[in-house]
Amino acid sequence: MLTPEEVERYARHIVMREVGGPGQGKLKAARVLVIGAGGLGAPLILYLAAAGVGTIGIVDDDQVALSNLQRQVIFGTEDVGALKAERAAQAIAKLNPHAKIEVHNERLNAGNAMPLIESYDIVADGSDNFATRYLVADGCYLAKKPLVTAALGVFDGSLTTIRAHEKRADGTPNPTYRCLFPEPPPPGTVPACSEAGILGALPGILGSMMALEVIREIVGFGEGLVGRLLMIDARSMRFETLGYEWDSANPLSGDNATITDLSGIY
Repeated sequence: MLTPEEVERYARHIVMREVGGPGQGKLKAARVLVIGAGGLGAPLILYLAAAGVGTIGIVDDDQVALSNLQRQVIFGTEDVGALKAERAAQAIAKLNPHAKIEVHNERLNAGNAMPLIESYDIVADGSDNFATRYLVADGCYLAKKPLVTAALGVFDGSLTTIRAHEKRADGTPNPTYRCLFPEPPPPGTVPACSEAGILGALPGILGSMMALEVIREIVGFGEGLVGRLLMIDARSMRFETLGYEWDSANPLSGDNATITDLSGIY
């Protein structure tokens, strides 16, 4: 049930036919795990909290650096040196006291990934490295949890939703992250943000779109991004969508799957 204060707070959602009171109730009951409180995580966390998501878990062991403030808008200058997850939780408390925040000041690894993922309804991955993205995607498949995942380049970004534990109406499995990206690029071929730079407003766009996709997955309206990769080119302001399918040779859900847990590969 929504309190009178919550009804007023979420009034612009409640009057929408696609959301309404039932949809807002789903948001309140939802538990979302956010991986990373950086460029993507900052707007993602803020918009999830503002939308009324009841419980938000934040996984990040990093500290706020001065160079983060060019794009990580959930922090201020006074936060430099503090733990990101802690300060993100404080920002949410100011924005929406109805949102419960669960802080995980730790780096995701093969030992803690499954217990964390299994404790939430949906996962949103805003991490900045391929190793974590594969770990999260594999963990979500094994835990049967939906995943919204995004990645950033200097002027580009991509976003998709993975529900690899489910099947389509025709019985074909939904694609995994490994169906889209069978192998990570060789080490050193993709420069880090600190080396290549990044346009500050781009994470805001993509992080907000992650929040929109998470909200749509929870409430259940519109056409989601399962089997579709949304790509953004900020130089030309071009948005394109690429379809992708289940690969029967993928090692996670393929015909001869070899990945049954996380311990042997991470």
